[in-house]
Amino acid sequence: MTTTEPSTKRSLPIVENFGRRAAVKGAFATLGAGAFVAAISPLRQAAKNSSAAEFMQQHYTELSADQKADVIARLEAETKEQYGADVTIADDRPIPGTKFVYAINLSVCNGNGKCVEACHKENNHDRDTNQSYIRVIEMPKGTMDMEQGSTTYSGAVPKDDKFYLPVQCQQCDEPPCVDVCPVKATWKEEDGIVVVDYNWCIGCRYCEAACPYHARRFNWKKPEVPAEEINPNQSYLSNRVRPVGVVEKCTYCLHRTRRGKLPACLEACPTGARVFGNILDKDSNIRWILENKRVYILKEELGTKPAFFYYFD
Repeated sequence: MTTTEPSTKRSLPIVENFGRRAAVKGAFATLGAGAFVAAISPLRQAAKNSSAAEFMQQHYTELSADQKADVIARLEAETKEQYGADVTIADDRPIPGTKFVYAINLSVCNGNGKCVEACHKENNHDRDTNQSYIRVIEMPKGTMDMEQGSTTYSGAVPKDDKFYLPVQCQQCDEPPCVDVCPVKATWKEEDGIVVVDYNWCIGCRYCEAACPYHARRFNWKKPEVPAEEINPNQSYLSNRVRPVGVVEKCTYCLHRTRRGKLPACLEACPTGARVFGNILDKDSNIRWILENKRVYILKEELGTKPAFFYYFD
C-alpha cells in the first residue's frame, strides 16, 4: 500500500545559459564522430526545417512577456502556413495552490480504449502513426508487473481473467527524465506537471530512455493532421503541433486543466474509472480517494514518486 502527502514541491529548470550548441559539441566529444552521426540522424530533417528565429530562441523560462508573445504569434502563423488551420496558442501557467494528481479505478476500467482515442485527437497527434500518450495494458489478474501485460490485445473486452491498466506520464516528483536532459528542455512546474519546451528540445531522447513508464514519444517525422481535425485551442507547453525531431509527453491536458476543465481522457471515459483533481484541496474527490482507498503506484521501488495512482474497489 502506498499513501501520499500533499506537496507543494517546486522543481524549476536551471538554465545557466546552457546552449543547444554546447550540448551538441559535448555529445560529439563524448560519443566520437561515427556514433554521434548515428545518434543525431533523426534530427537532420528537423534542423533543416528550423527557422533562424526558432533556432536562436531563448529558453522558455528566460523569455519576457513580449518575447513570449512574439514566439506564440510566430507559431500560430507557422501552423496556418503548414496545416491551413487557424489556432490560438496560450501561455497557460500553474494555478497557485494547486498540485494535480490522477487516479484510476482498475475495478471499473474495462479496456475500451476511449481514453487513448481522446488523447490522440485532443493533443494534435500524428494521424498516420495513430500516436497517443496513453497505453492501455491488458494484464493477468493477480499482478501489477507491467512486463506481464500486453498492449496489442484484441477481441471483446473485458476478459474474465484480465484487468486493464492505463499508463501515461506519471508526473513524478523525482522525474528521471528531467535529470538526464542535457539542455534542461524539460522540467517540473509548481502544479506538479512535467513539461517540455519543444523549441528547446534537441531530440537526444535521453529522457525517453530514462522514463521507466515508457511515457515519452519521439517525433520521427513531421506530424500529419488534416486542418479540419486540428484542435485549435492550444498551449505553448502542451498540445500545439510538435515539430519533427523532438520528444513529447502527456501534460495532464494543461491547456484544459489550468483553465478549470478536466483532462480529455477523463471526459471520454465511459465507465467513470478516472479521477483527477487538486490534492491540496481537502474537499476534492482525489484527496478523498488517496486518504480512504488502498492505492498503488507503478514501480515504487524506483523512487520516482509518481503523482498517478491506481486502486481497486
